[in-house]
Order: sequence, then C-alpha cells, then structure tokens
Amino acid sequence: MSDPKGYKQVLRELQVKLVTLQRHLIEHDLQILVLFEGRDAAGKDGTIKRIVQHLSPRETRVVALGKPSDRDSASWYFQRFIPHLPSRQEMVLFNRSWYNRAGVERVMGFCTDQEYRDFMDSVVPFETMLVRSGIQIIKYYLDIDKEEQRKRMKDRRVDPLKQWKISPVDEVAVKHWKEYSVARNEMFAKSHSELVPWYVVRANNKKIARLNVIRHLLTAVQCPECDQQAEAADPDIVFPYDGTHLLNGTIAP
Repeated sequence: MSDPKGYKQVLRELQVKLVTLQRHLIEHDLQILVLFEGRDAAGKDGTIKRIVQHLSPRETRVVALGKPSDRDSASWYFQRFIPHLPSRQEMVLFNRSWYNRAGVERVMGFCTDQEYRDFMDSVVPFETMLVRSGIQIIKYYLDIDKEEQRKRMKDRRVDPLKQWKISPVDEVAVKHWKEYSVARNEMFAKSHSELVPWYVVRANNKKIARLNVIRHLLTAVQCPECDQQAEAADPDIVFPYDGTHLLNGTIAP
C-alpha cells in the first residue's frame, strides 16, 4: 500500500473494529491467545503494536519473555508461560512464544536434542488442553524472504531509533537462514493441527501484512457485530499452512 494516508485510514477503521471485538470479548468472558512467530525482522513488533494501540490495557497484554532464568531452565518447559495465559475477558499476544524452542533454541543450540524432541511431542497435547479449558489460540507465522530480512537488518544497524532491536541472535539470523528454514518446516509439520492451525502471513510488505492480520483476527474470533462488517483477509497474504506451500514457493524457502 503506497499511499500512507490510505493505509492510516484503513488501519483506523480496523482498529475501531478491534475495540468492538474487545467489548464482545469482555461481555462474553472470552479468553483469546494470539501467538506471533517468524524470522528476526519479520514485523512481529509492528503488527502487535497496531493491534493493541487503542485497546484497553486492563484486558490486553503483550508478552515477550526474555532469556530463561536458571529456575526456568530447571522447570517444565511450559511452566514459565502458564502465568501469562489469558484469564476470562482478556486477550494476550505473545511476541514469540513456546515455539522459541522449535526455532531460535533449536538453531542456536540453546536446547538439547532431547529437549527439542520432548517439546515437539508435547506441544499439540498442551495446546489441545488449553483449548479445551476455554482458551482460543490463534497462531501466526510472519514470513519474509531472505533479501527482505537482509534489508531490514541493515536498516536496524543504521537507524538510531531501531538500535534496541539488534541482538547477537539477530546478527547471525541471515547466516543461519537455511537452518531456520529447516526448523520452521519441522515446526509446521509437527504442530499444525486442525484444532490449532498455523496461519502464514506473507510479510514482505509490512503495511499490507498488518492490515490483513487484523482482518483475519477480526474474523477468527466469533463476534456478530464484527462479522456483519468484517472484510476477509486477502487469502494470498494470510492463509492456513499446507505442506504444498513449501514446494510451490508460497512460503519463502
């Protein structure tokens, strides 16, 4: 979307609908958990920021956990995430989640092979348990190509307002592109389920990706007021994962 005024106008309209969605969530005691995953510089921060910008902070939380503590490392892997799950009337957005084990930890060697296998064996049962307890889980993977990641990483290094986004892990992200692709593909294959599917977001264009994630979120949560006015997300931008996407280039190799 090249017209910034057009983008801002559409974004505002969608944010108004998000406020309507939040009223519905509160009135009906819903528990919404949104997971954002993707390569470094894929646009998770910016997308989340636009979603929560005008929502009530009392019923909206953004969770971005840091490095596990010694106690975390000595506990059941999912234990550190439990306190951050949504209560009734809440929407919680994870900027990276337990899937860090399937991505960064796997590629960078921050977990053992056994810890990785244990995670892969238990993540679907864990999410199934959460859904059956009343939590709706929506999982987004923001997908960018290698050249776009390289461009964004370079921008972070020269833009003084983005210096805080640079980390040692980010610095080697492009170098480990292929390893991250393998880890992502395994994650999709083993954790995409009918009950809690993965939704892939083609995010080379940040603004288009943001708008379409919000559109998708508005329709993913059953809200009659939103459904009457909701515009569906572009299926070429946001779509449920399918193994064929890895073969036909729909998902960046």
